[in-house]
Amino acid sequence: MRKQLGAKRIASTKEWLDNTTDGRFARIAGLVKVRQRPGSAKGVIFMTTEDETGLANIVIWQNVVERCRKAVIGAKLVVISGTTQREGQVVHLIAKSVEDYTWMLGDLTTHSRDFH
Repeated sequence: MRKQLGAKRIASTKEWLDNTTDGRFARIAGLVKVRQRPGSAKGVIFMTTEDETGLANIVIWQNVVERCRKAVIGAKLVVISGTTQREGQVVHLIAKSVEDYTWMLGDLTTHSRDFH
């Protein structure tokens, strides 16, 4: 899959983390490991994705959740486009769009841990 994703200019998590700076645009892909929607977060979803190189923390604001709802809630493999937020060693990708790439998994089954 990495070759196909790379051809679409979708970085691995390690490439993103190693080469990004605060405020920079990024596009990464990963399996959805965790979705969290705390009641105190006013509709924000926090997602953790994983690829072969590591974990990524994603913040999805309510307007993006509404626009990309099907992918945010149901996809197993996502492509996230957004802006990097970096404060020291803490790095998040603030999603501008979430795309469902589950079709690339074929028969592979995965499950996320979802907390509401």
